[in-house]
Amino acid sequence: MGCGRVGSTLARSLEERSHTVAVIDSNADAFRRLGPSFNGVKVTGIGFDQDVLEKAGIERADAFCAVSSGDNSNIIAARVARETFGIQNVVARIYDPGRAEVYQRLGIPTVATVKWTSDQVLRRILPAGAEPTFRDPSGTIRLDSVPISENWVGQRTVMLQEQTGCRIAWIDRLGEGILPTRESVIQEGDIVHLVMREEQADKVIAAYQRGPED
Repeated sequence: MGCGRVGSTLARSLEERSHTVAVIDSNADAFRRLGPSFNGVKVTGIGFDQDVLEKAGIERADAFCAVSSGDNSNIIAARVARETFGIQNVVARIYDPGRAEVYQRLGIPTVATVKWTSDQVLRRILPAGAEPTFRDPSGTIRLDSVPISENWVGQRTVMLQEQTGCRIAWIDRLGEGILPTRESVIQEGDIVHLVMREEQADKVIAAYQRGPED
């Protein structure tokens, strides 16, 4: 639902991956963004109207994305798709970060556009390591990507996790992603992707910078 810049790009990207796509928008002129090569279904109407959803094929859908410009419309449409038509793969774009967190807790996966954008900008203007690579929509969990400290070279990944209180999501090593095991050893040049709770971040980073304790 929504054929603006995000919706039209998403629709074309899905079609390029051989998925069948239906697009709903209240303004028929918006479908021009899809381009002449788009082969999917175009439905003019309100995206949370059940008749409109049925016309778009919601009963056969595997997923539903609500990416219009209105928070209320996106949430209502997402809830109708899930609660009325039983679609499990549902996501709604939300501009208001506070509301996004509430709906996330209610079980509606959201993309908080403003918060995500501001986080990305901060990462580019603040010193390295000052902002995480990623925060989950609730702001509870963060992912930090850090070059390995020489203090940890030769140590097992299990020790780093135990002493810092974080989890290693993966390691970039010589251009390849590696999932660590209990026997993995940290090597010089590794980029380590650390997952941690937001309130524990200062403690984790301090322990990481301090190095292993005997």
